[in-house]
Amino acid sequence: MADEESKPLAFVPETVLKKRKQSSEWAIRKRAQLESRKQRTKENRALVFKKAENFIQEHRNKELDLIRMKRVTKKLRRSFSVNPDAQLLFVIRISGTNDMHPKTKKILYLLKLSNIFDGVFIKVNDAMMKMLKMVEPYITYGYPNMKSVQELVYKKGFGRVRKEKVPLTDNVIIEKALHKYGIICLEDIVHEITTVGPRFKEVIRFLYPFKLNAPMVALENKKKLFSEGGEAGNREDHINELIRRMN
Repeated sequence: MADEESKPLAFVPETVLKKRKQSSEWAIRKRAQLESRKQRTKENRALVFKKAENFIQEHRNKELDLIRMKRVTKKLRRSFSVNPDAQLLFVIRISGTNDMHPKTKKILYLLKLSNIFDGVFIKVNDAMMKMLKMVEPYITYGYPNMKSVQELVYKKGFGRVRKEKVPLTDNVIIEKALHKYGIICLEDIVHEITTVGPRFKEVIRFLYPFKLNAPMVALENKKKLFSEGGEAGNREDHINELIRRMN
């Protein structure tokens, strides 16, 4: 018995020990990689499912937007909910593009409202009012007074000079671009816009859309009409208060 206890342990070569250690470490790494792969697969599956849901919802929203536009087109008549004496409107885009139908995007592009919080002056006519009605959930508009026109032109005015965006800091810029129409200064631009004068179209073509600031108090219920407690659509003279908040 004593001989068995005193018997020396069998010699194991160092290379074998190293191989055993490497095998053990490899098995641990393999197991960790397998667990990591399982977790990634699970996360990817959830992500793909979520993306699919988002794509489906986005498609449904676009379809609903198209249906809304078709209904608006059918309901449009010669009369609109606009002051019959109004000639000038200021239009502000207040919503994004995720749930927007391509036709809606095209109308906003034609109105030069490519980005959120872009603003433009438009002359009231049947064609323009039809376009506004079709994109009404994404815009708000109303009747700007002279003070609003002045503040926008003086503070946010940029002109198009040789396809470049130039701030209206010098009347020389205006004179070079519009002198042939008898418009040579900021005051002339304000007057032409406010009165919707004979050169209104040329002035608006010269001006870039006005880049407004996000209001301090965020707009809520953007797609609900202003007349129903929301932000979209015709807010009549209240547009001037919104311009102050965003200028």
